[in-house]
Amino acid sequence: MEFYTQEEDRNPIHLAYAKFSIRLVAFLIDWILLSILSALVLTAIGLPLVPDIHDYEARLKMNFISIVMGWLYYAGFESSSYQATPGKQAMGIFVTDTEGYAISFSRATGRFFGRLLSGLILLFGYIMAAFTERRQALHDILAKTLVLKHPAQQEHV
Repeated sequence: MEFYTQEEDRNPIHLAYAKFSIRLVAFLIDWILLSILSALVLTAIGLPLVPDIHDYEARLKMNFISIVMGWLYYAGFESSSYQATPGKQAMGIFVTDTEGYAISFSRATGRFFGRLLSGLILLFGYIMAAFTERRQALHDILAKTLVLKHPAQQEHV
């Protein structure tokens, strides 16, 4: 993907698409952080971390809270000036639209709920990122987003 540093500067910056392996590590970092955060919130509101198998009400509340927290975490960070969750930041990658611009909270929301679809189909939607030309997962294609290496990380491409 090419970006221009300034309007009058016609020397493009070449940014590489984030590799599947880097995205996977970023996902694992975010999963750990979000799990800790969820455990703290669930404990603070008095829900058990592992409800009884027959306690459907507690399980429903736990799942709802987890989805809302995941949505706010991913959509909030990816639509922020960082354009990345803490896991993505740690791995030197960030999210843009297909034109290279920062994404809005609504697009980041669509991307998050697309992630649920990517996971529901036996993780195939995630695995697609290893094989598509622009290394897009299903949720990236649906939301029209890209995950790129940060310019400072380009020498490691």
